[in-house]
Amino acid sequence: MKTRKCKYCKQQFQPYTTLQKNCFEPDCVTAWIQETKDKTWKKKKAQLKKDLMTVQDYIKLAQQIFNKYINLRDSGLPCISCGKQIVGRVNASHYYNANNHWNVRFNEFNVHSSCITCNQYLSGNLIEYRKRLINKIGIEQLTLLELEANKTRKFTIEELKEIINKYKLKIKQYDNRI
Repeated sequence: MKTRKCKYCKQQFQPYTTLQKNCFEPDCVTAWIQETKDKTWKKKKAQLKKDLMTVQDYIKLAQQIFNKYINLRDSGLPCISCGKQIVGRVNASHYYNANNHWNVRFNEFNVHSSCITCNQYLSGNLIEYRKRLINKIGIEQLTLLELEANKTRKFTIEELKEIINKYKLKIKQYDNRI
């Protein structure tokens, strides 16, 4: 076999097998063992974190992914509330508040891109939002949205995982189009 360069000490050595990447110097073996332990621990730690996630953690993650999808879907469109072209940071603005109307929190008809001024400083600028929302989705769809918004809802972890996977896939599809 050809000589190789040790991954850790960078010295040339004669490998015993084709898979050997380091020499058998004590420092190199110690470094290899530590690297293997670190990799194993990182995998185990990631799994432990995932196992300890609560419903609220999944809601937060689902909301971030959903908002990213909305921003991709509405990129280039004007603010839903004021109609001005959005410059700078884009917000995913909920017509029905996400904290009070859980049933429509992840409803695509309820969330549209908005400028920071309307969404954060004018609390959504809801009067103008409603006018433009009717033009965008129609009065029938808005009526259905109103009916859904008044229902109570609690998400399970499985439902949230489905939402996360659904919108990750949609984001990936948007990225592939670009």
